Amino acid sequence: MKKTLAHIFSWLFLPLLMPFYGLYLSLYIPSEELSLSGKGMYQIPLDLKGQLLIIFFLFSALAPGISFYLLHKRKIISTIDIEDSKERNFPLLIMFAYCMVLFTLFIFKAPNNILPKYFYALPLSGAIVTLLFMIINRWIKISLHGGGAGILVGYLSVFMLENSGFPILFFAVAIIASGLCLSSRLFLQRHTPLEVYSGWLLALIITFICCSYYPIN
Repeated sequence: MKKTLAHIFSWLFLPLLMPFYGLYLSLYIPSEELSLSGKGMYQIPLDLKGQLLIIFFLFSALAPGISFYLLHKRKIISTIDIEDSKERNFPLLIMFAYCMVLFTLFIFKAPNNILPKYFYALPLSGAIVTLLFMIINRWIKISLHGGGAGILVGYLSVFMLENSGFPILFFAVAIIASGLCLSSRLFLQRHTPLEVYSGWLLALIITFICCSYYPIN
């Protein structure tokens, strides 16, 4: 039973999905931007929210997921969740490319920061985290699940600080989800504690910095 739950949590909190979860919460949970920019997430029109979420999901989750599936079918990677550290460079490069495509798309289709800064900072955070993980992977099999969980918590940490009215309950839920994700990877013996916690901490710090200091007009 415990092993089954660990597998469920591993799939429910896939690293490709965690940024999407954070973006969804910040778009649909009432909050108000503390700055004078007037670009609050909750204030975005409903139809535009749906369009932005679809675009974000396509490039951050669906397209990379399909790419990993095709790599697995062609036996370039042995498992979908890329357990072998030697097989990780190409999938990580794909993740980096999709993050940069998403970032560039928002830059050119929504120039001059007409959208809230998080739409630009979140894909950029993913690109930097992925690039750093590619480098670290030469020495340790740093946890991608830990990275995804760290991005979620790092993003919501900044969002909580910069927006009023966002219920702390949802931030607590994100922390619990993060803990369940990390615990499941340890329970399944997919990673050592160092690989899990370093992945989580590095991703959290990078995302926090990117989302905090991304330039706004």
